[in-house]
Amino acid sequence: MRKETQFAAALAACGTGLLIAPAVAVDYPLRPVRVIIPYSPGGSSDAVARVVGQKLSDTLKQQFVIDNRPGASGSLGREIVAKAAPDGYTLLIGDSPHTINVHVLKHVPYDPIRDFTPITLLASAPQALVIHPGLPYQNVKEFIAAATAQPGKFNYGSGGSGSITHLTGELFKLATRVNLVHVPYKSIGIATGDVLGGQMHAAFPTLPGVVAHARGGRLRALGISSVKRSPALPDVPTFEESGVSGMIISNWFGVFAPARLPADLLATLHKAVLDAMNAPDVRGKLGNLSLDINTMKPQEFEAFLKQELEKWGKVVKAAGIKAD
Repeated sequence: MRKETQFAAALAACGTGLLIAPAVAVDYPLRPVRVIIPYSPGGSSDAVARVVGQKLSDTLKQQFVIDNRPGASGSLGREIVAKAAPDGYTLLIGDSPHTINVHVLKHVPYDPIRDFTPITLLASAPQALVIHPGLPYQNVKEFIAAATAQPGKFNYGSGGSGSITHLTGELFKLATRVNLVHVPYKSIGIATGDVLGGQMHAAFPTLPGVVAHARGGRLRALGISSVKRSPALPDVPTFEESGVSGMIISNWFGVFAPARLPADLLATLHKAVLDAMNAPDVRGKLGNLSLDINTMKPQEFEAFLKQELEKWGKVVKAAGIKAD
């Protein structure tokens, strides 16, 4: 029989003013756990999920099975989790589009807050402004000056309309008042490839995707959207250092369950994931991906999600981005 705090005992504890820790579901998991990735294999979400999922499998002695379900800008996979039973056996590794899609897609079949139980943030990485090294601009200020002097001449590629790489570019335009032409691609990898080839002036990819190119001199990273410089590229200043305010952006990764997950299961999963994230091998692997580990309590993660939802809603409205 599962050991858990009974309702009557909880009421009694409240009555006496005692603070009792959440009950722990010691019999979880009894079978394999399905971890939905709302994208194809090979992306950042997939990489994070496989590192963390393997550690959870090792420590909890049950398989955490990665299930890639791409489609509708990630909405298909998220819908599967939103409609699943809140029993801890279906989880989601979500990312920034979790709070973006609702603003840029015509129909999103779930509420990004109401239909999920946030467990914890896992890691994040900033966006970077990158250009071809053959261009003469050595920093953000020089790039802004050139774009200001020649409005509409400079373009930037994104991973598609409404993607975080698109919204980062639009926020940069709002913050600097420069006129850059947006060119949407099927993926940010393809857009970055055109910057590498000199067919595109700039892009705003997530940092891990361009670290190797920047270190090798194939791309020039002018600025990043974090509070402080990244250890991956310590010579690249933040946008704030470069005189561009309001450009604190991260592509984040977190763990979700369906809404109404019982408190004992939430406590068990939260502890298990935090233990996994604190393991030296996990921290090393995610560090090698140029990701910043940043875990949160469930209530902190929920507050963060609401802030992200509000922020991106304002950017979409201010930039006049139309729903696809």
